[in-house]
Amino acid sequence: MTDRLDLFAGFSVSRETYQSLQAFGELVEKWNRAINLVSKSTVEDLWSRHIVDSAQLFPLTEPGVRHWVDVGSGGGFPGIVVAVLAKELYPDLRFTLVEVDQRKAAFLREACRKLGLEAVVLSERIENIAPLEADVLSARALAPLSGLMKIADLHMTPGGTALFLKGSQYEAEVEAARNDWAFDLTAIPSVTGSESAVLQVKRIKHV
Repeated sequence: MTDRLDLFAGFSVSRETYQSLQAFGELVEKWNRAINLVSKSTVEDLWSRHIVDSAQLFPLTEPGVRHWVDVGSGGGFPGIVVAVLAKELYPDLRFTLVEVDQRKAAFLREACRKLGLEAVVLSERIENIAPLEADVLSARALAPLSGLMKIADLHMTPGGTALFLKGSQYEAEVEAARNDWAFDLTAIPSVTGSESAVLQVKRIKHV
């Protein structure tokens, strides 16, 4: 029996990591009965709608990154999922999860404790936090791209990379963001939605 399992095409994880992701999914389902971590309509399809959707960011991690900041972490997507994957392959990668909702922040702390993750959870508005010097900054379903650019400009290192999970309207968001920001963009087709994309953004500058 192989000790690695396919997560999606071209990406596999160890059985231990897979089990950690399953345990995380069970924790989300348990807490979701009390607080709205994910839409109730997507709970039955938690694996593909949320876990795999988040996990697709991990292969985009570049060697040498030291600090990953996830903004609007909510139910742990993508921050907790990526931290679980990094625990095996990038054990020195630090994670900071930012979530202003106190109940969701409590969930994130409990998930980190249960899964043995060394992550800092900040329960503050992102604009009130001193620059976090992120090598990677991620967000999912948080704000329009123009708003995310402002966050990334404040909290990323000069050579950092932003990874934003976006839906079918991402091209319009990109066009709007270019009115105020200059940036290098690679739109990577999502593995979980034919019209969705991962926006890999670098060299962000206000114009």
